[in-house]
Formats: sequence, structure tokens, C-alpha cells
Amino acid sequence: MRLGLFMMPLHPPTRTLTDTMAETAEKVLLAERLGFDEVFVGEHFSATTEPIPSPLMFMASLIPQTSRITFGTGVINLPNRHPAVIAAEVAQFDHMSQGRFLFGIGTGSLPSDYELFDVADVAKRNRMLIESMDMITRIWAQDPPYEFDGEFWKFGIRKAISRELGIGFMPKPLRPGGPPVVVAVSSPNSSTVRVAAERGWGPISSPLARADVVATHWNTYSAGCAEAGRAASGDDWRVASYVLVAGSDAEARERVFAPDSAYRYTFGYLYEVLKRSGRLANLKPRPDMRDEELTVDAIVEARVLYGSPETVASKLIAFRERVGPFGTLLVTGVDWGGRNAAWGRESMRRLVEEVMPAVRRHTATQAAE
Repeated sequence: MRLGLFMMPLHPPTRTLTDTMAETAEKVLLAERLGFDEVFVGEHFSATTEPIPSPLMFMASLIPQTSRITFGTGVINLPNRHPAVIAAEVAQFDHMSQGRFLFGIGTGSLPSDYELFDVADVAKRNRMLIESMDMITRIWAQDPPYEFDGEFWKFGIRKAISRELGIGFMPKPLRPGGPPVVVAVSSPNSSTVRVAAERGWGPISSPLARADVVATHWNTYSAGCAEAGRAASGDDWRVASYVLVAGSDAEARERVFAPDSAYRYTFGYLYEVLKRSGRLANLKPRPDMRDEELTVDAIVEARVLYGSPETVASKLIAFRERVGPFGTLLVTGVDWGGRNAAWGRESMRRLVEEVMPAVRRHTATQAAE
């Protein structure tokens, strides 16, 4: 099993962009030193809590400081920008990183970005994602002239073309056909998972999805791959989760439920956001739970895998056996304000050195059987 970071830190809105970018960079460089395989950075244009509008620009600054970790966009929200701009920037980053790149795409999840880009309708966003991706892959696959006449974007280069001068040619990625594509999914029996299976994309299951929902992602993906004429592989599936490892179960519990815990802040924030939008069902530990029963502590208990190295290894193994054979665990980032920084560094180290060896031994034994 591979190991990565999924940056969804939900910083307190009072923190500065300078501070939060420095913290995110520190996490990436620590992950590189510890031997993490991947790191995903998200895109949001209108939230001080998740304040990076250009993950490609941010990650490009870290390429010279790393040598092994693979960068991923987690995710670029295709409805928010022109497909020609995305195609060109992704192609450039693929060259800059020498192929250490995963092209993560999605439709977005931030209501203020929906309003900003006039994409509040979910069906519209889903159609925009498909249209944008079709255009991007066509740009990478051909030389000019380019001509695109879609429902949402109409553009091209038909006249200003000179082969001898190199004018009118869009950049192509380092790898023929482009970098591997992964897509964020969260809802039960997600239709996006089936699209991913049809198109050869890898799904990333949301850290906010309950285990029973994550299990539907594997079932849907397997069925979609079978319909496409190929076997589903867990190597192509990533699952994001909140994880905290400490020296003992008691110590981990204290850190997760402390008044200044980043997990308490994260899920308190999400509780307020989703309550106001009528989407508390996304956080409930049980689908039959009433809204008035839901507490922040109950959400934290259900969504965070915490404990000693032995306990977290057992929880991860049980979780994987319940949901399906995902090939990469993406640890979801939280804010590192105050004591959370030391707790987070220790958790990352213990996860690599003490938890993952036990998990990998178990998965290797399963594979051999």
C-alpha cells in the first residue's frame, strides 16, 4: 500500500496566506523526507480556510526541493476555468516535475466558488467536467488547427498558425496522452466513479464519506471496469482519511479531543458549514441519525482513525477489509496551529515507521493467499 497526503487543512480564517502556505510547504517537505509517495494540494478561489487558488503554482515552487514524491492536484475544479488554460498549465507542470504528477480533477465543493463562476447547478458542473476533460485530451492529442464547439466553451486556433515559427501550437505534456487522471468522489454509488472506470481514471474517495459509502465506490468502480472490458485494480484507487498516531491510545485520544485539537476545529467548522446548507447527512456516523443527535465529538469519533501505532494499524486493516482493496492511503491534512504541529509531525513519522510496515505485511500476506 502506498502512502500520501491529501491537503484539506481547513485553517482558521484568521491565519494569513503566508503562514498557511509555509505550513503546507513544511508538510510536503517532511513527507518527502519520511518517504511518502504522493501529495495532493487543492484549489479554492474564495475561502480563507482553504486559501490556495493555484495548486500548480504552489507545487512548482517545491519541485527543486524534492526528488521522489509525486505531486497531485486535489483537485483542479474543471468548471471554474477555461480548458485551454488548464491544458497548457498541466502540460507545463508535467515537464517541470519530470512526470512526478497526477492530474486530479473534480467539479468543486465550495459554494462561494460556485457563485463566483456561476456553476451552482450540480448537473451543469458534471457536464462541464466531461466537456472540459474531452477538450483537454484533444488539445494534447493533436496539432493545430484547433476547433472546439461545446455546450460551455467555444474556441480554437484556425488562422494564426505557422509551423516554421511554432505559432499556434498548444503545449503537450511530457508523457504521451498526458499524466494519469484521478477524480474526487464522495456520494454513495457515485456516478463519477462509473465515469472514472469507463475512462481509465482513478477515483479518490473523500475523507468525509462513511465507510459504507466508500465501499460503494469500489463496487461501482469494479462494475464499471468490467463493463469497459478490464479488471479493476485497487492500485488505481485512493482513499483519503483522517489519521492521528501517538505513543498510546490514551495520548492519541487526548490529542484528537483536546479543546485546541485541529480535528475538533475541522469538524466543528464542517458541522456549521453543512448545517447551514442542509447537508448534515454527509457527516453523520449513521444514515438514520437525526440532526439533533449529531455532535462534533460523534463526528470526530467516527471519522478519525486514531490511537497507538498498533491500534491504528489494526483500524486501517479493518477499514480496508470493510471498504475494499484501495492501493493508496491519503492522510488528510489538518491545521498545525499551536500544539497540533508537534502532534502532526510525530503522527506522520510514526505512521511511516511503525504503522505502515504492519499494514503492508498484512496486505502482502493477503495478496499471496
